[in-house]
Amino acid sequence: MKYKKLKIALCLSMVGLGTFDASASRLFPYKNNAPISPARFGLQDTLQTDTTALIQVAFRKVKKQNLMGEVQAVNLAQLMEKNYTTYSLENLDALVSGYNGNIWGSSGYLLLVDGFPRDAENVMPTEIDQISVLKDANAIALYGSRAAKGVIYITTKRGKAGTQKINIRTNAGINTPISYPKYLGSAEYMTLYNEARRNDGLPDLYTQESIYKHSTGENPYRYPNVDYYSSDYIKKSYNRYDATAEVSGGNERTQYYTNFGFWSAGSLLNFGEAVDNNTSNRFNMRGNINVNLNKIISLNVDAAASFYTSKGVNTDYWAAAATGRPHRFSPLVPISMIEESDENSMIFVNNSNFLVDDKYLLGGSQLDQTNAFANIYAGGSNRHLNRQFQFNTGLDFNLNDVLEGLTFKTAMAIDYQNQYNQSYNNNYAVYQANWNNYNGTDLISSLTKYGDDRVSGVQNIGGSAYRQTLGFTAQLNYARTFNEQHHVSAIVLANAFQIGQSAAYHKQSNANLGLQLGYQFANKYYVDFSAALPHSAKLPEAKRKAISPTLSMAWRISEEEFMKDNTVFNNLKLKASAGIINTDLDIQDYYLYQGYYTFNNAAWYSWRDGQLVHTFDRFRGENMDMRYPQRREITFGIEAGMYNNLVTFNASYFYNQMNGMLVQPNTLYPMYFMSYWPTYSDMPFVNFNIDERQGVDFGLNINKTFNNSFISLGVTGLYYDTKALKRDELYENTYQNRANKPLDALWGLQNEGFYRDQADIDQAATSGFGEVKPGDIKYKDQNGDGVIDTRDEIYLGKAGWAGAPFSLGFNITAKWKNVTLFAVATARYGAHEMKSSSYFRMKGEDKYSIIARDRWTEENKETATYPRLTTGNSDNNLRSSDFWMYKTNRFDLSKVQISYDFPTSVLGKGIVKELGIYTNGYNLMTLAKEKETMQLNVGGTPRTRFFNFGVKALF
Repeated sequence: MKYKKLKIALCLSMVGLGTFDASASRLFPYKNNAPISPARFGLQDTLQTDTTALIQVAFRKVKKQNLMGEVQAVNLAQLMEKNYTTYSLENLDALVSGYNGNIWGSSGYLLLVDGFPRDAENVMPTEIDQISVLKDANAIALYGSRAAKGVIYITTKRGKAGTQKINIRTNAGINTPISYPKYLGSAEYMTLYNEARRNDGLPDLYTQESIYKHSTGENPYRYPNVDYYSSDYIKKSYNRYDATAEVSGGNERTQYYTNFGFWSAGSLLNFGEAVDNNTSNRFNMRGNINVNLNKIISLNVDAAASFYTSKGVNTDYWAAAATGRPHRFSPLVPISMIEESDENSMIFVNNSNFLVDDKYLLGGSQLDQTNAFANIYAGGSNRHLNRQFQFNTGLDFNLNDVLEGLTFKTAMAIDYQNQYNQSYNNNYAVYQANWNNYNGTDLISSLTKYGDDRVSGVQNIGGSAYRQTLGFTAQLNYARTFNEQHHVSAIVLANAFQIGQSAAYHKQSNANLGLQLGYQFANKYYVDFSAALPHSAKLPEAKRKAISPTLSMAWRISEEEFMKDNTVFNNLKLKASAGIINTDLDIQDYYLYQGYYTFNNAAWYSWRDGQLVHTFDRFRGENMDMRYPQRREITFGIEAGMYNNLVTFNASYFYNQMNGMLVQPNTLYPMYFMSYWPTYSDMPFVNFNIDERQGVDFGLNINKTFNNSFISLGVTGLYYDTKALKRDELYENTYQNRANKPLDALWGLQNEGFYRDQADIDQAATSGFGEVKPGDIKYKDQNGDGVIDTRDEIYLGKAGWAGAPFSLGFNITAKWKNVTLFAVATARYGAHEMKSSSYFRMKGEDKYSIIARDRWTEENKETATYPRLTTGNSDNNLRSSDFWMYKTNRFDLSKVQISYDFPTSVLGKGIVKELGIYTNGYNLMTLAKEKETMQLNVGGTPRTRFFNFGVKALF
C-alpha cells in the first residue's frame, strides 16, 4: 500500500510542476533491467538516451519513453562538459535526426526560449539546459499557426534544491582565415584587360611599358599593385575571449539560478581606425527564481539582459576587396618623394588633418575620391549597439483539493530589443600624384587634391530599430493514473504572442486555443489527440478560425507477452501520427483577400504640356473565401533499444503537403482580367498551389564500456524529397513546367561548350541575348525554334535551399580515465549551387580573379574552361546555366575537443570541487570536389577556423 501511495505521489508531484509522466507507476519500464546510462561511467547522458529523462514537448514535459510524435532532445548543459560551443544550435544537425538547419526540409521553424518566441543568438550555450526538436504535426499542433514548419524549444537552466554551486568557465581562442579570394595582380590584370578589349574590337588601353613597370614593384606608389589581402592590411588571425559565472542553489521552498557572461572578439583588419575600433563585445545576464509560496501556488520569475556593442569603421572593406582593381591608385602617397621645389604640394602636406604616420597623404584619384583605404584611415568610426531585455513569469496552481490530478498554469512574457548606430563621419581629401623621372629617380612634381578635410566632431545617430514581444499562455492540466495501468492526461490551453517591429505596420501575431487528450495503458498502448484553434488577421473575418486536429498512436511491442523472453530488444516501439495544421506562415501580407486600388501619382501625361492625369489602378480582385493553407501530414516511426541499450536507434518516415498556397492564378481567369501595361489586375488571390515533402530520418547510438573507459558513437541522417505538386503555370513547353519538379529547383540553359569559330556560330541557333563571338558559351536549343532564349531553360538540379537532400551527422565520445575525446562531423549530398559572384562571372570593368587565366583564346580553345574575356555586359555568357553549376557535396570535420578532468585526489577537500581543462578546434577539415569554391566568402569576412583553450571549475 505504501508503494502504491509513493507512485501516485510521484506522479502528482510532476503534475504540480506542469508535467505529465504516465510511466511513474513502473520503476523499470523495460524488462527487469535498468537501461544502460553513460552516467554510470562518469559521463552525462547528453543525447537523452536515458528513457527516464524528462523531455520538453508542447506545454509540458514527459519521460522519453512516453514521447508521442516525432520529438528529440539534447541535454546541452551536460554536452557542454565535453563539447564547448559558442552558438546555441551549433552541431545540432549531428546530434538530432531530421534537423539539417531546418526541420524535415521546411524552412521557417518556430524557435522558443522558455516557451516564448526569441532569438537563438541571444541565449548563450552556457545558459541552456535542454534543446528539443519537435518535428511532426502532432508534436507541434498546440502551438498553432506559426509552428507549422516545426519547433525548436530551448529550455534554460534553473536552480535546484541543494548546496550552492558556483561554476566558472573561461576561454581564449584564435580565428584564422581558411582561405581568401585570389585576384590577379596589376600587370596580369592590365594584360588580360587589353585582351578583353581586343576581343571586343577595341584598341589596347595599357602600354607594354606601363604593364612592365607595374610588374616590377620598384615604385608601388607610381605603379601600384594593391593586394587587399596583404599582410599590410590583414592580420593572420584575431582573438576571441569569453568568461561565464553561474551561481545556483536553494532549498525545497526556493531555488535560484544566475548566469553572468562576457565575450569579446577582434577583427582581421590591421590598419588605420580599424586597429582600435574593430571589436565586438557582449555582456549578458540571466537569472530566475522558483518559489513554492504554499502547498497550492508556486511562482517563477525569469529575467535576462544582453548588451552588445561592435566598434567598426565607416566602410565595407571586404566588399571593396572584391571590386577594387589593383592598379587604380596607391592607397598612400609618400611625402618623402615630393620634389623639394614643389611648394604647392607641401602646402597640402602642412594643412592636412590626416597624415598617416607623418609620412603619407591619403591616395586616390578623380574616380576614387572615396575609397576603402581612405575611409579606414580618416573616414571616422562607428559603434553598433544592441540591447535586449527579456522577462517572463508564471504561476502554477496545484488543484488536487478540487480534483485529483488537476493543475493550472499561466505564464506571460515581455521582451524588448532596440539597436542603433553611433558614428563620427569625417570628410577627407585624397591626392593623386603627378610623377616625373629625373636621372632614373621617380619624384612627385605636383599633387591634385580631391575633397577637403573636415572633422565636425558631431556624433550621428542612425539605423535605429526596435522590437517588442508580448506573450501569454494559460493551461489547465489533468493527469492521473488509475489502477496502476490506465494513465490519462488532458490539457486545455490558450496561447498567444505578438511581435511588433519598427517599420512594420502590422504586428506579427499568433493566437490559438489548444486541446490535448492522452491515454496510455500499461506502457504498451498510447493514444494522443492534440488540436488547435488558431486565429489569423490575414484572412477574411469569416475564415480566421479553423480547427487543426492531429492524432498519434504508439505500440510498445517489447512489453507484449510474446516478447518477454527475447534477449535482443529491451525496447521496441512503433508509432504513427496524422494531422492537419492550419497556418498563415506563407501568407505574405495582410488584406490579400480584399480588392486593391492605389492612387498612382504622375501616371499619365495629358495633351496639355506639363499636366499629369492621376489614376486609380487596380492590382487584385476580392476573395472572401480565402482560407488557411494547410500542412497535411502522415508519419510512421520506430524506436528501439537493443542489448540493454547497448544500441539504440530511431527512424521515421514522413509525408506532408502544404495545401492551398496562395497565388493569383492565370489559369483560372481569362487573360483580359489583367494587363502588364497599363498595370491592371482583377485576379484575386486563391488557395491553389500544393507543395509536397516526404522523407526518412534516422538516428543510431552505440554505447560501450570497458574497464576504465567508455566509447559512444552516434549517427544521424535525413533524406527528403520535395515536389511542386500543383502550380498555376502556362508554359509553352511542358519541360518548363514547375509542377512535379523540386521546390528548390535550379532552372537554366544547358551549355554545349564554347563557340569554336564564326562558322560554328553561323550554323548554331541564334542567341537571343546579344551578339556572340568565338569563345562565348553555346547553348542547346531545347525547343528547336532556332533561337536561344528563356524558353530553352530546363530543370538543372536541386539547390538545397532548405538543406541538402541527404545529410548525415556523426558524433563520437571516447573516455579513458580522466581524458575525454569528442568529435563531430557532417556530410551533405545531392544539392547544387551556381557560381554567381563577380569572382566567377567577370565582365566589363570587374576585377579579375585567377579563374581568368583559364579563359578561352584561339591558342587554348581545346582546353579552356572559362569564356572569352569581354569589356561588355556578357549577357550571353552570364546566363543561369549548367556551365556555372556545381555540386555542393561535402564532408566536414566540424569539431574535435580533448578534455581533461583533474581527479578528486588531486583537488583534495578545498573549495574547488571540480576542475577541468580542454582544447578544441572548429571547421578543421573539408573534403569536397569544389572545396575551394565553397570555402570562399567573396565580398564578406573570410570564413575561419577557430582554435580554443578553456578552463572550467566548480566551487
